[in-house]
Amino acid sequence: MGIKQLTQVIQEEAPDAIKNGEIKNHFGRKVAIDASMSIYSFLIAVRSDGQQLMSDTGETTSHIMGMFYRTLRILKSGELAKRFARKSEANEAHEEAKETGTAEEVEKFSRRTVRVTREHNEECRRLLKLMGIPFIIAPTEAEAQCAVLARAGKVYAAASEDMDTLTFNAPILLRHLTFSEQRKEPIQEIHLDKVLAGLNMERDQFIDLCILLGCDYVDPIPKVGPNTALKLIREHGSLEKVVEFMEKDPKKRYTIPEDWPYQDARDLFLHPDVRDAEDPECDFKWEAPDIEGLVAFLVGEKGFNEDRVRSAAQKLTKNVKSAQQSRMEGFFKPVPKTAEEKASLKRKHDDKIAESKKKKKEEAKTKKESKAKAHLNS
Repeated sequence: MGIKQLTQVIQEEAPDAIKNGEIKNHFGRKVAIDASMSIYSFLIAVRSDGQQLMSDTGETTSHIMGMFYRTLRILKSGELAKRFARKSEANEAHEEAKETGTAEEVEKFSRRTVRVTREHNEECRRLLKLMGIPFIIAPTEAEAQCAVLARAGKVYAAASEDMDTLTFNAPILLRHLTFSEQRKEPIQEIHLDKVLAGLNMERDQFIDLCILLGCDYVDPIPKVGPNTALKLIREHGSLEKVVEFMEKDPKKRYTIPEDWPYQDARDLFLHPDVRDAEDPECDFKWEAPDIEGLVAFLVGEKGFNEDRVRSAAQKLTKNVKSAQQSRMEGFFKPVPKTAEEKASLKRKHDDKIAESKKKKKEEAKTKKESKAKAHLNS
């Protein structure tokens, strides 16, 4: 679920925090993707007959199909898309149509209490390993782990549809990254520092606002919408003060749920169970795809079409090589210069200009003396 109506609040109060753009704008950047949400979306996606994708043996394959083809599309998006855009994309579009249903179909199917099992996760990890795509197993919340990597500078941004990725302190959140091309939607790039500046809040207040708006950890308070939540946090400063105000409100306008552990929810956002960015598990790297392993898994075990898998695997090999060549900014992060460094650079610049002027003056003097000597000799 994430945070209810947080996007609306940001659009109204901090519009400069959101940038809409194309996927090609992120070509070459390392991005941590919340795969847990993607796996769930694949499982609740349906075909035209209202059923999940299954193999001939009756095994659900929606999550594997979705993870395989969507990962391929992400790798070849932007500049790479122009290079590999050929007739075969018609086949991939067909697979995409099967893996992702309409919003109505997804909503209808999600009511059937679809859940991601350990087996689903293990199969997706096995697939990514065979594809050579690096991944990290998060101890708990995937979006919180993505936020850690982005905060440490190991990736440019965290990509997720859950707005609570910002609440977990991700400096940059990318939304619609994994399906922007298929749905023809722009990618949203949301910057946390600009969100806080627009709201005129510190992070603690922002977390309290998110809890009051409605998050995964506590029930919402009836009659508290985005405008009311924003007003209450701004007027009272913290959830403790908001709760105190509600309990003493003579008009009895608000009913706080009996079990409303907002302090625990706040602690989960402030101190999530994640792997530290320096953990060896977070030292990810790309590997060469195991083509025959992919064929054995997808074709031999899951009944995929061999021609399509081999065709996609060939592109994967090329795309992974390109993906390994990240932008220079991925290796060298610009650091603001100190006042002393700036002064030193200015001195060097001034000295260089002075030296150039001195040299030109000497050259002019020599030239003048040569002319005078030539005139006397004549």
